[in-house]
Amino acid sequence: MKNYTTLKDISNLSETIREAILLKMSPFEYSHLGKNKTLIMLFFNSSLRTRLSTEKAAKNLGMDVMILNVNDAWNLEFEDGTVMNMDRSEHIKEAAQVISQYADIIAVRAFPTLQDKAKDESEFVLNSFKKYATVPIVNMESSTAHPLQALTDAITISELTEKKKPKVVLSWAPHPKALPQAVANTFVEMMQDLDVDFTITHPKGYELNSEITKDSPINHNQEEALKDADFVYVKNWSSYNDYGKILNNDSNWMMTKAKLGNAKFMHCLPVRRNVVVEDAVLDSEQSVVIQQANNRTFAAQVVLKQILEDL
Repeated sequence: MKNYTTLKDISNLSETIREAILLKMSPFEYSHLGKNKTLIMLFFNSSLRTRLSTEKAAKNLGMDVMILNVNDAWNLEFEDGTVMNMDRSEHIKEAAQVISQYADIIAVRAFPTLQDKAKDESEFVLNSFKKYATVPIVNMESSTAHPLQALTDAITISELTEKKKPKVVLSWAPHPKALPQAVANTFVEMMQDLDVDFTITHPKGYELNSEITKDSPINHNQEEALKDADFVYVKNWSSYNDYGKILNNDSNWMMTKAKLGNAKFMHCLPVRRNVVVEDAVLDSEQSVVIQQANNRTFAAQVVLKQILEDL
């Protein structure tokens, strides 16, 4: 693996999931791979699970880790040909090359603006690092994708499924803030690559990018979509067509115990209790969100392992 910026960077998904589960059983087996190697993690946005799990994954592999909250450093310029006479002190061309001298792998987390769709879809932060850095790049969530989370979700479903082809439902839920489509996008792409019966449910107006959803079934009737589900993944996202807007905050879309039925409840966290999901679901044995969070380490670790093996 040369980079991990999208799910397409995984050459063999089933083998990668199997390898991650084995790493979970023996997390220090490959600690020699990262000896004298450094991971630099760059955060343009806040993080809890991604930051800690990726750092732990790197240390399990014997790597040294350096972390920079980019907003505490120079403001970076990403546009070519810009006259830098305003608040931007350093250009990505120099920054990426300099950081590459300190790192063997660079991991980047940068959210969308949710204002300029074209700019967000260009993935200008992530792709600028890919263009100018001289070491592999890992996506710790970008404007349109969260491939570490999607791999985590695939690992979790693979571990917990009791069926050859489980029914998996991605359900929109209300939220007071406008949130990105990144987690939902990459979850959809991952489910399209797994042998699952997959359905998306959301209110009208919250359609995701059709180039991502493709032929995945979409049902605007939540309770109908949830019928006989084995896994229910709940996530809010803002409108894609009316970009970044909240069109509907109907509390009836909150996940409840009655709607969940016998399914396992999944969420990437953090989650707003009694807004996105009621306490009775989160506090029940059907909730697997803590196991999901634990699997974040091994999703990151298998990615870093495969990159280190190719250095």
